[in-house]
Amino acid sequence: DFLFFWGAVFLITTTLVAFLKKENQELIPAKEETKGITDTYKLLFSIIKMPAVLTFCILILTSKVGFSAADAVTGLKLVEEGVPKEHLALLAVPMVPLQIILPLVISKYTAGPQPLNTFYKAMPYRLLLGLEFALLVWWAPKVKHEGGFPVYYYAVVVLSYALHQITLYSMYVAIMAFNAKVSDPLIGGTYMTLLNTVSNLGGNWPSTVALWLVDPLTVKECAGAQGHTCATAETAEV
Repeated sequence: DFLFFWGAVFLITTTLVAFLKKENQELIPAKEETKGITDTYKLLFSIIKMPAVLTFCILILTSKVGFSAADAVTGLKLVEEGVPKEHLALLAVPMVPLQIILPLVISKYTAGPQPLNTFYKAMPYRLLLGLEFALLVWWAPKVKHEGGFPVYYYAVVVLSYALHQITLYSMYVAIMAFNAKVSDPLIGGTYMTLLNTVSNLGGNWPSTVALWLVDPLTVKECAGAQGHTCATAETAEV
């Protein structure tokens, strides 16, 4: 029902835009940046070869390594410790209005000449929140009782998630503002697409690696099986 409702909303709004929104015919049509796919990739490679762009790409490709594990694994570990999945899903609901308001607030601080300052300032706090998430996972079995988890535990989780969203959006909006600021207007679409793609890749590959490393880095103990180890998936099944 949720997907059906929003699918209908998107269809109606895009149809209204197509029929009711008129192009300004007085504007002189801009010259196309490239003539085809080959020209586009040649332009992309010429952009990447620039020293400043190459350095920036390396920065945003590696900047999220420090908190990738906390972002990708915390929810899974909380479920593993007994927190119901439906409760975690409900805790995400209060984050929706926060996610709407945050870009509006943060954009005031990223509209200046140095938008990356917000990115740099938010990074240490996001790293510290990764340690807090680890403490939340460690704390979960300590406060668990027969009826589940106490209300104050969920309150701490919601507060931690809210603080995490603030740091996350501070970095996200800052990097988007910087990409828009440095992109050459003559090739703005190609330039911004390249930087945004690298930025998205910089957030995805560390999480993938973190998820892959969870199993080999997790310490397992075999209860009631002397002389056996559960270090690998094969031995754990035995």
